Amino acid sequence: MPDRKTLILQGIAASPGIVIGKAFLMEDEELCLVQKEISKEDAKKEVIRFREAISKTRAEMIATQEKIYKTLGKEYARLSDAYLLILEDPLITRDVIKKIAEGVNAEYALFRILEKVIHSFEMIDDEYFRERKHDIQDVGKKILRHLLGKERRVLADITSESVIVAHNLTPADTISMRENLVKGFTTDIGGRTSHTAIVAQGLEIPAVVGLRNITGQAREGDVIIVDGNQGIVIVNPTAEMLENYRREQEIQLAQIRELEKLRDLPAQTTDSHRVTIAANIDNPEEVKSVLSHGAEGIGLYRTEFLYFNRSTLPTEDEHYENYRRVAQKMLPYSVIIRTIDLGGDKLSHLGLEGITVENNPFLGLRAIRLCLKYPSIFKTQLRGILRASAEGRIRLMYPMISGIYELRAANKILEETKDELRREGKKFDENIEVGAMIEVPSAALTADLIAREADFLSIGTNDLIQYTLAVDRVNENVASLYEPLHLAILRLLKTVVDASHNAGKWVGMCGEMAADTNFTMVLVGIGLNEFSVSPAQVPKIKKIIRNISLLEAKALVTEILNSTEREVIIQKIKRREFKGTNI
Repeated sequence: MPDRKTLILQGIAASPGIVIGKAFLMEDEELCLVQKEISKEDAKKEVIRFREAISKTRAEMIATQEKIYKTLGKEYARLSDAYLLILEDPLITRDVIKKIAEGVNAEYALFRILEKVIHSFEMIDDEYFRERKHDIQDVGKKILRHLLGKERRVLADITSESVIVAHNLTPADTISMRENLVKGFTTDIGGRTSHTAIVAQGLEIPAVVGLRNITGQAREGDVIIVDGNQGIVIVNPTAEMLENYRREQEIQLAQIRELEKLRDLPAQTTDSHRVTIAANIDNPEEVKSVLSHGAEGIGLYRTEFLYFNRSTLPTEDEHYENYRRVAQKMLPYSVIIRTIDLGGDKLSHLGLEGITVENNPFLGLRAIRLCLKYPSIFKTQLRGILRASAEGRIRLMYPMISGIYELRAANKILEETKDELRREGKKFDENIEVGAMIEVPSAALTADLIAREADFLSIGTNDLIQYTLAVDRVNENVASLYEPLHLAILRLLKTVVDASHNAGKWVGMCGEMAADTNFTMVLVGIGLNEFSVSPAQVPKIKKIIRNISLLEAKALVTEILNSTEREVIIQKIKRREFKGTNI
């Protein structure tokens, strides 16, 4: 057979790392879905058959959930709750049974109902919820396989180290990778928020998703390079490509070993200026990674995971237990807990009154606005945070504060909550620090007022840049205009930092800009006190800080603030870069 052509495919980087292996195809075979007309008597048999398929699917999912729990812990196991909720949804049970009653077989009835539901999900603008259509498809295929008595090719069939090539993977597939010979995986569909991507990150398996048709382009046994850093997949690479990527692997391994030496060292410049490097987390299971990478606390604990994949709001005790566990594990370091940062559209399934479809939810009822509109939801979370503060070093932070009046309104509810706990005799940290996220231009421009009444500020650059430059960073037509080095952004950052320092407060940053090594020196020069980044990025930022001086960082900031051309700014930064950065 002649050598096959080299293919370089661009997808979505779902889990970092580089792997080279042979393709193991998990192609979804065509399930035969023939429409059959059935009698009323046979319809009853079809309903029984459908319910049996549901029961088998449920047992299969529960077994998967238990496996995830043992491997990754409770929070990752909750991802399977979404599948179980779909299985119990009336759209899967009641509506399919109604369709069967119209005189069609169970397989065809299920197919038609799923088709209708999936189409409705495709109309949703929000990426996270749009991605859930793949979960519905996965559940539907599981039921169909039980109805048809067909088995899918499984990872246990792998006999040598491989790269998985699939249309999509379920959490059950992903969790099985650790115990089999899987080095990485690629899929036709999916995004960074898919359950498969989340589990892959937890397992630290390199992955690229959203490749559209890799299952139609790769063959069993093809050599594949998965670059989970850049979102690139190379099928049948040339000898030169293989050599380059093997060298890159060796370099990365050497860098990881070198960075591990910094774990217990401080983030201190060559002229003894101390900076704090903390970590961002999404769930309690990430604490282990935070500590192993040498972070000095948690600078952003996103609490939204508590609200996903469920039919009821989280209780006060659920909040308390999650926050207490993280705070205790992180001692003697502090944990900054951000209150709920969701839009009303994400909670509409929980029965909140007054929630309507918004044309632009990013500028609508979300984050602190939602909490002020629904104080009962806000108080439940605040009670959990305050109670946990008695058992660890917890700080509290409000997202999307647009001005001083919102900060005061939020603090008023906080004080009411404290009074309630005092009356009930429940302990909490009476001096808990309260911070405000600066991610809205109006907040940045009035940071002097906010800093006087907050204990600290934390800059959320993802939204601040997007709102300031009027650029949707996920819109491919304008994404190139999303520019952290825009003079307006640099000036805003300097304004916020100066305002905080003038009020005698410290200021951190928890957006993507803080994690980009290209900007580290600039941020140190501007006066940032704390960087909060993903755990894996902690040692990289620390290395840069330990190789620069505050004096030269300040000089760099003075230079670039007096420049008007982006290329000139980049060149000024490059002149001061050292090995390990890449603008």
